[in-house]
Amino acid sequence: VQLQASGGGLVQTGGSLRLACAASGRTLKSYNLAWFRQAPGKEREFVALITWPGGGIGYADSVKGRFTISRDNAKNTAYLQMNSLNFEDTAVYYCAARTAGGVVYRTVKYYHYWGQGTQVTVSS
Repeated sequence: VQLQASGGGLVQTGGSLRLACAASGRTLKSYNLAWFRQAPGKEREFVALITWPGGGIGYADSVKGRFTISRDNAKNTAYLQMNSLNFEDTAVYYCAARTAGGVVYRTVKYYHYWGQGTQVTVSS
């Protein structure tokens, strides 16, 4: 499956953005989906995940209460609604996918398919 992330941009502190992750080549049916981010000089870190078909959701502590992950299986798209953004949220955001089944991990290695990333910059 090929993933295309979009929706990034420049936003002021306290602002909001909505990222989208569209799939092509195959439907997202039976895939667990996640968002990761990578800031300059830092390792890629987990942000949020949503299982197939959408009953399981998890967030990193740093975004809990501010970010919301969702998926529209009919549109073959996952979303990340980001509110109350702050400078520490500045990063390239990546969507990822892996065939559902078994334990779901919050690690980079768990996910087999990755989008190209979309830049989110939060200014003060």
